[in-house]
Amino acid sequence: MYIEKIQSPADLKQLDLEALKVVAEETRTAVLNRVSKHGGHVGPNLGFVEATVALHYVFNAPEDKFVFDVSHQCYPHKVLTGRASGFLGDVDDMNAISGYSSPAESPVYDNFEVGHTSTSVSLATGLQKARDIKGTSENIIAIIGDGSLSGGEAFEGLDEASELGTGIIIVVNDNEMSIAENHGGIYKNLRALRESNGECQHNWFKAWGFEYKYLEEGNDLQKLIEVFQSVKDTDKPTVVHIHTEKGHGFQPAIDNKEAWHWGAPFNVEDGSRSSNSANSAESYEELYSNWMLREMKNDPTLIAVTAGTPAAAGFSPDKRKEAGRQHIDMGIAEEQACAMASGMAKGGLRPVWTVYSTFIQRTYDQIAQDLCINSNPAVINVVWGGAGTMNDITHICLFDIPMLCSIPGLIYLAPTTCEEYFAMLRWAILQDKKPVAIRVPSNGVVHTTEAVDTEYSYESRYKVMHKGSEVAIIAAGSFYLKGENVARLLSEQGIDATLINPRYLNAVDAGTLEALKASHRLVVTLEDGSKDGGFGERIASYYSTSDMKVLVGGIKKDLYDRFDLQQLLSDNRLLDEQIVEDVLNIIR
Repeated sequence: MYIEKIQSPADLKQLDLEALKVVAEETRTAVLNRVSKHGGHVGPNLGFVEATVALHYVFNAPEDKFVFDVSHQCYPHKVLTGRASGFLGDVDDMNAISGYSSPAESPVYDNFEVGHTSTSVSLATGLQKARDIKGTSENIIAIIGDGSLSGGEAFEGLDEASELGTGIIIVVNDNEMSIAENHGGIYKNLRALRESNGECQHNWFKAWGFEYKYLEEGNDLQKLIEVFQSVKDTDKPTVVHIHTEKGHGFQPAIDNKEAWHWGAPFNVEDGSRSSNSANSAESYEELYSNWMLREMKNDPTLIAVTAGTPAAAGFSPDKRKEAGRQHIDMGIAEEQACAMASGMAKGGLRPVWTVYSTFIQRTYDQIAQDLCINSNPAVINVVWGGAGTMNDITHICLFDIPMLCSIPGLIYLAPTTCEEYFAMLRWAILQDKKPVAIRVPSNGVVHTTEAVDTEYSYESRYKVMHKGSEVAIIAAGSFYLKGENVARLLSEQGIDATLINPRYLNAVDAGTLEALKASHRLVVTLEDGSKDGGFGERIASYYSTSDMKVLVGGIKKDLYDRFDLQQLLSDNRLLDEQIVEDVLNIIR
């Protein structure tokens, strides 16, 4: 195989076109080998194989700089930059290679840690400015597409690239898709450009001051080489718009592009995935979307909002069709989603925006300014918050509690069971005074037969689930079951611990905390997220002038990459037995 011998892109330059075509096919096979055994981004990478081979053949990395947007299109790039073992080897070899661009992994060829969307052009303009100031002559190439153009930072980056006016090449990988279908006015212009072979009168990129090249055959290696050669060493801001096929070369990914954007391991022969209990288990995505569709029938003002990730809310293509105008997706644009939800609430609608924890970071200002200062009663459904979900360094979901709880005027609820979640959701939707965020449990769907409250206060009100003495455990959300386990283990040591479901993350319940002083010496807080600035530290602060001791249980603030969950919990003294050991050491 060629790719086993390719250690750097320079090796490609010795090959003729026919050999390069073989390299492309071998690269595609290697990508399929990895994603079928390891899981990962399937469609985006398969569609960008030929373009990657052409880019590395024409340009001179690492002197020329590539910046991949989201970097879920960088697998072929990794294969051609000395990391083929992560695609051809065993699972351990694959585990050694990140699914995203990573200077920690390859400081020579990967320029940035990138996992969130719409950042490539902005990052590239920084390299562009550095080159211009230093007086060097390298090419700067930003690769954007697969829905990334809908994010606001992409517009800001394009605006600045045009303003700088010097050489930068922006490759727009137009596969007609985002994770799901594209949303946004710019995609109307991309469609018009495709339909006119790049010749339509209204060209969004030209209007912004870019030189423009269009290639319809975006998976044709020879034509890709020719178009990239035509713009190499340009001294002007230039867009190369290539029309590619998402999932190219693997029929299941072509036939169902949304389902094959990312996936777990599968049978590469036919695309089938093994059925297991996890696939058949209840999920909040399914339960939430079904609940919303039922409620929508009785309430035309109820709106399900997503931002490029409808799967986060369980809104499959069929469910999006059923919801009609009562579901809105604005593309990968969380700032727009938040501000629009605020506006919808102001206008008398009842919007519920569902967003992955890792992506809510992208819209802090809109939550603080557009939503909370205005006290508009929109609802934010935060999913996958905690350590047990995504674990790439760019996608860790540990910071939503410190972030959201730093914003005045926002109620952040943490249900512990399915029944409590839907009770909170219904209350949040029907109340009309404040924005409410709900941290959907990330430890699976846990049911209770006990009655749950249906009304919630605008002030924090903890719920004492069991009243004991000496030690009180305040365990939030997904870690409530851990609190139950710790209480049980302590009871075996002769300690009848109080167990509290705080329900509210954003503020302390001073009445409950004050009452604990009479018969408790130690309060233990447990939260599934970063403890720095989190829920537990707020309780520790409340007790700071008293004799009450507080053991804050959470995860140390850091940037963790592809961590083992049990090891992470152990390192942070969050295994049940470790918590019990620490409690005993303190009180005895």
